[in-house]
Amino acid sequence: MTDDTARRRGDTDRSLADKLTFLYQHKLPAGRSKPYTDREVAEAVRHTGGDVSASYLHALRTGKRTNPTKQHMEALAAFFGVPAAYFLSGDTGGIDAELRRLQELRDLNEALQTPGVRAVALKARGLSEANRANLDAILDHVLSLERSALRETADPET
Repeated sequence: MTDDTARRRGDTDRSLADKLTFLYQHKLPAGRSKPYTDREVAEAVRHTGGDVSASYLHALRTGKRTNPTKQHMEALAAFFGVPAAYFLSGDTGGIDAELRRLQELRDLNEALQTPGVRAVALKARGLSEANRANLDAILDHVLSLERSALRETADPET
């Protein structure tokens, strides 16, 4: 079962594989939009004195291995910045919500670093709620036009 499936069903008893997958997806490396690889996590854990291989991490994330040692759980928890109890507890909702919130803030910060985006955001702050909604609709329309133009240039036959 995926993390999203578990959340939609209200299921708080997710597997270790689901919890690890969630951490990989939401604790991204600084300055990167792609998750850590098993090799990167294994190397980082080894640098802190832990002993774990990329293949072992892959086995944990895919559910092929389900019973890590206490030392492995502690090392992974330290790497991802969560309490070790995260892997044992059925109720991880608070930590998951905080990780999602942090990811949203990171995405927002990255967007604000894009030239011109910060200026638009600062100007939009001065608009009424109704005009911010209008601006949002205009931006959606412009994005739609831009995506259509990109599709047409990518595949002129369609």
